[in-house]
Amino acid sequence: MERDLLTLGGKWISLPEFREVPVTSNSNKRDIETASSLDARLGLSFSNFALLTEALTHRSYANEHQDGTMDNERLEFLGDSVLDFIVADWAYRRFPELPEGDLTRIRSHLVRNERLVSFANRIDLGRALRLGRGEKLSSGSVRESVLGSAFEALLGAIYLDANLEKARNFVLPLLDEKRESVLEEIFDPKSTLQEKVQALKMGPIIYRVVNASGPDHAKTYEVEVEINGVVMGRGSGSSKAAAEQEAARDALKKL
Repeated sequence: MERDLLTLGGKWISLPEFREVPVTSNSNKRDIETASSLDARLGLSFSNFALLTEALTHRSYANEHQDGTMDNERLEFLGDSVLDFIVADWAYRRFPELPEGDLTRIRSHLVRNERLVSFANRIDLGRALRLGRGEKLSSGSVRESVLGSAFEALLGAIYLDANLEKARNFVLPLLDEKRESVLEEIFDPKSTLQEKVQALKMGPIIYRVVNASGPDHAKTYEVEVEINGVVMGRGSGSSKAAAEQEAARDALKKL
Protein backbone atom coordinates (compact mmCIF):
# COMPACT_ATOMS: atom_id res chain seq x y z
CA MET A 1 0.00 0.00 0.00
CA GLU A 2 1.35 3.41 -0.98
CA ARG A 3 2.07 5.68 1.97
CA ASP A 4 1.22 9.37 2.19
CA LEU A 5 4.15 11.82 2.07
CA LEU A 6 4.82 15.22 3.59
CA THR A 7 7.81 17.52 3.80
CA LEU A 8 9.78 18.14 6.99
CA GLY A 9 12.62 20.63 6.73
CA GLY A 10 12.58 20.29 2.94
CA LYS A 11 12.89 16.49 3.02
CA TRP A 12 10.14 14.12 1.94
CA ILE A 13 9.32 11.55 4.58
CA SER A 14 6.50 9.06 5.01
CA LEU A 15 3.73 9.76 7.49
CA PRO A 16 4.33 6.53 9.44
CA GLU A 17 8.01 7.48 9.82
CA PHE A 18 7.02 10.97 11.03
CA ARG A 19 4.50 9.61 13.51
CA GLU A 20 7.09 7.32 15.05
CA VAL A 21 9.16 10.26 16.30
CA PRO A 22 8.60 10.25 20.09
CA VAL A 23 7.15 13.30 21.76
CA THR A 24 8.21 13.63 25.39
CA SER A 25 7.34 15.97 28.19
CA ASN A 26 10.87 17.38 27.93
CA SER A 27 10.24 18.86 24.48
CA ASN A 28 8.93 22.11 26.01
CA LYS A 29 11.49 22.23 28.79
CA ARG A 30 13.55 25.42 29.15
CA ASP A 31 17.21 24.93 28.39
CA ILE A 32 18.26 27.68 30.82
CA GLU A 33 17.87 28.08 34.55
CA THR A 34 15.22 30.60 35.54
CA ALA A 35 16.08 33.74 37.48
CA SER A 36 13.95 32.54 40.39
CA SER A 37 15.76 29.21 40.45
CA LEU A 38 19.16 30.91 40.43
CA ASP A 39 17.99 33.26 43.18
CA ALA A 40 16.95 30.33 45.36
CA ARG A 41 20.03 28.23 44.59
CA LEU A 42 22.45 31.01 45.51
CA GLY A 43 20.35 32.37 48.38
CA LEU A 44 20.26 35.86 46.86
CA SER A 45 16.72 36.77 47.98
CA PHE A 46 16.16 39.40 45.30
CA SER A 47 13.25 41.77 45.91
CA ASN A 48 13.39 43.16 42.35
CA PHE A 49 13.48 40.25 39.93
CA ALA A 50 13.61 42.63 36.98
CA LEU A 51 17.14 43.55 38.06
CA LEU A 52 18.21 39.93 38.32
CA THR A 53 16.68 39.13 34.93
CA GLU A 54 18.49 42.10 33.39
CA ALA A 55 21.78 40.90 34.87
CA LEU A 56 21.30 37.55 33.15
CA THR A 57 20.34 39.02 29.76
CA HIS A 58 23.01 39.16 27.09
CA ARG A 59 22.94 41.81 24.35
CA SER A 60 22.15 39.15 21.73
CA TYR A 61 18.92 38.18 23.54
CA ALA A 62 17.77 41.79 23.89
CA ASN A 63 18.50 42.49 20.21
CA GLU A 64 16.52 39.47 19.05
CA HIS A 65 13.43 40.12 21.12
CA GLN A 66 13.04 43.90 20.72
CA ASP A 67 10.43 43.95 23.47
CA GLY A 68 12.01 46.47 25.78
CA THR A 69 14.18 43.83 27.45
CA MET A 70 17.33 45.46 28.83
CA ASP A 71 20.70 43.79 28.38
CA ASN A 72 23.21 43.54 31.23
CA GLU A 73 25.85 45.98 29.98
CA ARG A 74 24.90 48.88 32.28
CA LEU A 75 24.87 46.55 35.27
CA GLU A 76 28.24 45.19 34.15
CA PHE A 77 29.64 48.73 34.23
CA LEU A 78 28.37 49.24 37.78
CA GLY A 79 29.42 45.80 38.97
CA ASP A 80 32.95 46.38 37.71
CA SER A 81 33.37 49.34 40.09
CA VAL A 82 31.66 47.54 42.98
CA LEU A 83 33.95 44.54 42.54
CA ASP A 84 37.04 46.73 42.34
CA PHE A 85 36.22 48.29 45.70
CA ILE A 86 35.30 45.00 47.40
CA VAL A 87 38.52 43.31 46.25
CA ALA A 88 40.64 46.28 47.32
CA ASP A 89 39.00 46.30 50.76
CA TRP A 90 39.41 42.51 51.05
CA ALA A 91 43.10 42.64 50.14
CA TYR A 92 43.74 45.51 52.56
CA ARG A 93 42.18 43.60 55.46
CA ARG A 94 43.48 40.11 54.61
CA PHE A 95 47.11 41.09 54.01
CA PRO A 96 47.94 43.79 56.60
CA GLU A 97 51.68 43.18 56.16
CA LEU A 98 51.78 43.99 52.43
CA PRO A 99 52.68 47.41 51.00
CA GLU A 100 50.48 49.35 48.58
CA GLY A 101 52.24 48.05 45.47
CA ASP A 102 51.61 44.41 46.38
CA LEU A 103 47.97 45.12 47.25
CA THR A 104 47.55 46.70 43.83
CA ARG A 105 48.94 43.58 42.18
CA ILE A 106 46.54 41.38 44.17
CA ARG A 107 43.56 43.52 43.19
CA SER A 108 44.56 43.56 39.52
CA HIS A 109 44.98 39.79 39.54
CA LEU A 110 41.60 39.09 41.13
CA VAL A 111 39.53 41.37 38.89
CA ARG A 112 41.00 40.07 35.63
CA ASN A 113 38.41 38.50 33.36
CA GLU A 114 39.82 34.98 33.63
CA ARG A 115 39.40 35.18 37.40
CA LEU A 116 35.83 36.43 37.02
CA VAL A 117 35.17 33.49 34.72
CA SER A 118 36.35 31.11 37.45
CA PHE A 119 33.99 32.84 39.90
CA ALA A 120 31.11 32.55 37.40
CA ASN A 121 31.83 28.86 36.87
CA ARG A 122 32.07 28.34 40.62
CA ILE A 123 28.41 29.38 40.95
CA ASP A 124 27.39 27.76 37.63
CA LEU A 125 26.20 31.09 36.26
CA GLY A 126 26.39 30.10 32.60
CA ARG A 127 23.26 27.98 32.56
CA ALA A 128 21.13 30.89 33.80
CA LEU A 129 22.17 33.33 31.06
CA ARG A 130 19.60 34.51 28.51
CA LEU A 131 21.31 34.40 25.14
CA GLY A 132 20.22 35.01 21.58
CA ARG A 133 19.92 32.05 19.25
CA GLY A 134 23.23 32.66 17.51
CA GLU A 135 25.04 33.14 20.78
CA LYS A 136 23.61 29.87 22.09
CA LEU A 137 24.71 27.99 19.00
CA SER A 138 28.23 29.34 19.38
CA SER A 139 28.42 28.21 23.03
CA GLY A 140 28.04 31.69 24.48
CA SER A 141 27.19 30.29 27.90
CA VAL A 142 30.78 29.10 28.31
CA ARG A 143 32.52 31.95 26.47
CA GLU A 144 34.88 33.77 28.82
CA SER A 145 33.93 37.28 27.72
CA VAL A 146 30.24 36.53 28.31
CA LEU A 147 30.74 34.84 31.68
CA GLY A 148 33.05 37.49 33.10
CA SER A 149 30.70 40.30 32.10
CA ALA A 150 27.68 38.45 33.49
CA PHE A 151 29.37 37.97 36.85
CA GLU A 152 30.01 41.70 37.11
CA ALA A 153 26.42 42.42 36.05
CA LEU A 154 25.09 40.07 38.71
CA LEU A 155 27.18 41.83 41.34
CA GLY A 156 25.87 45.20 40.16
CA ALA A 157 22.31 43.92 40.41
CA ILE A 158 22.87 42.63 43.95
CA TYR A 159 24.26 46.01 44.94
CA LEU A 160 21.27 47.91 43.51
CA ASP A 161 18.71 45.47 44.87
CA ALA A 162 20.15 45.49 48.39
CA ASN A 163 23.34 47.34 49.33
CA LEU A 164 27.13 47.17 49.29
CA GLU A 165 27.22 44.83 52.28
CA LYS A 166 25.06 42.26 50.47
CA ALA A 167 27.32 42.47 47.43
CA ARG A 168 30.38 42.09 49.65
CA ASN A 169 28.96 39.03 51.41
CA PHE A 170 28.27 37.45 48.03
CA VAL A 171 31.85 37.90 46.79
CA LEU A 172 33.85 37.28 49.99
CA PRO A 173 33.55 33.47 50.02
CA LEU A 174 34.88 33.39 46.45
CA LEU A 175 37.80 35.63 47.39
CA ASP A 176 38.57 33.71 50.56
CA GLU A 177 38.96 30.54 48.49
CA LYS A 178 41.84 32.29 46.71
CA ARG A 179 43.55 33.64 49.82
CA GLU A 180 46.10 30.84 50.12
CA SER A 181 47.01 30.70 46.43
CA VAL A 182 46.81 34.32 45.28
CA LEU A 183 50.27 35.26 46.53
CA GLU A 184 51.90 32.34 44.73
CA GLU A 185 49.96 33.17 41.59
CA ILE A 186 51.07 36.79 41.38
CA PHE A 187 54.53 36.80 42.91
CA ASP A 188 57.59 35.37 41.22
CA PRO A 189 59.62 34.16 44.25
CA LYS A 190 62.98 34.90 42.61
CA SER A 191 61.98 38.44 41.66
CA THR A 192 60.45 39.07 45.08
CA LEU A 193 63.57 37.74 46.82
CA GLN A 194 65.75 39.96 44.65
CA GLU A 195 63.66 43.01 45.54
CA LYS A 196 63.75 42.28 49.27
CA VAL A 197 67.47 41.56 49.33
CA GLN A 198 68.21 44.78 47.46
CA ALA A 199 65.94 46.77 49.76
CA LEU A 200 67.68 45.32 52.83
CA LYS A 201 71.14 45.68 51.22
CA MET A 202 72.01 42.12 52.19
CA GLY A 203 74.50 41.41 49.41
CA PRO A 204 74.61 39.18 46.30
CA ILE A 205 72.32 36.21 45.63
CA ILE A 206 73.77 32.99 44.24
CA TYR A 207 71.78 29.92 43.14
CA ARG A 208 73.71 26.66 43.14
CA VAL A 209 72.70 23.17 41.97
CA VAL A 210 73.75 20.81 44.77
CA ASN A 211 72.28 17.59 43.42
CA ALA A 212 70.67 16.10 40.31
CA SER A 213 69.11 12.65 40.34
CA GLY A 214 67.03 10.39 38.13
CA PRO A 215 67.15 9.49 34.42
CA ASP A 216 67.84 12.16 31.80
CA HIS A 217 64.19 12.38 30.77
CA ALA A 218 62.97 12.83 34.37
CA LYS A 219 65.67 14.46 36.41
CA THR A 220 65.09 16.10 39.78
CA TYR A 221 67.30 19.04 40.67
CA GLU A 222 68.10 20.35 44.13
CA VAL A 223 69.18 23.97 44.43
CA GLU A 224 70.46 26.10 47.28
CA VAL A 225 70.20 29.88 47.34
CA GLU A 226 72.98 31.75 49.06
CA ILE A 227 72.68 35.35 50.19
CA ASN A 228 75.91 37.15 51.08
CA GLY A 229 77.65 33.83 51.65
CA VAL A 230 74.91 32.30 53.82
CA VAL A 231 72.61 29.50 52.58
CA MET A 232 69.09 30.86 53.08
CA GLY A 233 66.92 28.41 51.15
CA ARG A 234 66.72 25.08 49.41
CA GLY A 235 64.33 23.71 46.81
CA SER A 236 63.82 20.92 44.31
CA GLY A 237 62.08 20.64 40.95
CA SER A 238 61.97 18.93 37.58
CA SER A 239 64.12 21.71 36.10
CA LYS A 240 66.83 24.01 37.41
CA ALA A 241 64.49 27.00 37.03
CA ALA A 242 61.71 25.32 39.03
CA ALA A 243 64.16 24.31 41.75
CA GLU A 244 65.48 27.88 41.95
CA GLN A 245 61.94 29.21 42.41
CA GLU A 246 61.37 26.77 45.27
CA ALA A 247 64.68 27.71 46.87
CA ALA A 248 63.75 31.40 46.61
CA ARG A 249 60.33 30.69 48.16
CA ASP A 250 62.06 28.89 51.04
CA ALA A 251 64.40 31.83 51.55
CA LEU A 252 61.50 34.30 51.59
CA LYS A 253 59.92 32.40 54.46
CA LYS A 254 63.11 32.82 56.50
CA LEU A 255 63.37 36.50 55.64
